[in-house]
Amino acid sequence: MHLRILGSAAGGGFPQWNCGCANCAGVRQNSVRQTRVRQTGASQNNFNGKARTQAQLALSADGSLWFLAGASPDLRSQIEATRNLHPRSRRDSPIAGIVLASADLDHVLGLLLLREFQPLRVYATPSILEILRDENSMFQMLNRVDPQAVWSPINMAASFPLLDAAGKDSGLTCEAYALTGRYPKYVRRKNLKPTEAIAALFFTHGSKRIAYLPAVGRLDDALISKLDGADVLLFDGTFWSDDELIRIDSTSETAHQMGHIPVEESLSLLKNVNVGKRLYIHINNTNPILNESSREHRAVRAAGWQVAEDNWHLQL
Repeated sequence: MHLRILGSAAGGGFPQWNCGCANCAGVRQNSVRQTRVRQTGASQNNFNGKARTQAQLALSADGSLWFLAGASPDLRSQIEATRNLHPRSRRDSPIAGIVLASADLDHVLGLLLLREFQPLRVYATPSILEILRDENSMFQMLNRVDPQAVWSPINMAASFPLLDAAGKDSGLTCEAYALTGRYPKYVRRKNLKPTEAIAALFFTHGSKRIAYLPAVGRLDDALISKLDGADVLLFDGTFWSDDELIRIDSTSETAHQMGHIPVEESLSLLKNVNVGKRLYIHINNTNPILNESSREHRAVRAAGWQVAEDNWHLQL
């Protein structure tokens, strides 16, 4: 089973285009300063970190047919940076489909980049399908010809095989687990099911299992039990602390109000969960764990976690 982390940042990427926080300023200056260090031997700045695109996964059972977890706004550049996802011929992409865990913009806007008459299967909960197909006419661009996008509703009650648009089995199965009822602010419809707003995604091939949870509002015993036994856990690393944004901008919400459990809390709550590799993903530009010289980054590594980076390839 192949897992490629195409992007690892939260919405807006890192650095964020309109942000001059210490992290964003530090990563912008790094390339200039690293060149100066090599040329003159000057000392480096106190930020040690890497730029990141918005969170995006690609998964495959055999390295040939690929499914995407989400469709980030950075998807085009992420595909170009990943040889496995390049077209095999004139109109023959190895990307067979997409599984959507939410209707958040940084999770669905990339669908519009996939409108070039490529047959794809798009899995999402019925409520998310309503948001995309009934409320937003832009996504009709994915159905200008037949065949193009095949929209497939997710049943939260059971795992399902991931099929391409023609019905070919990829060898992967997926299970969606309801997390919270928080829909994006752009959604106007009021009769949507709260249990279909945000889901954890569990991908399986044979005995191997990957858990993907980029947005988690709270951790209870049922969810922790669901994570048990995963070979790879990719967990919400958006914010380090609950008041992270408030300290930068007093008009902001807390992490919990935005639907994210802070890293400093999840480190404790998940310390005894039985998983293989554990990685934080969907990391906001303000999170101090992006600075590899910070005490927060060291705390994450000391607890057995890694901070996900773009272009990582894991083979299970």
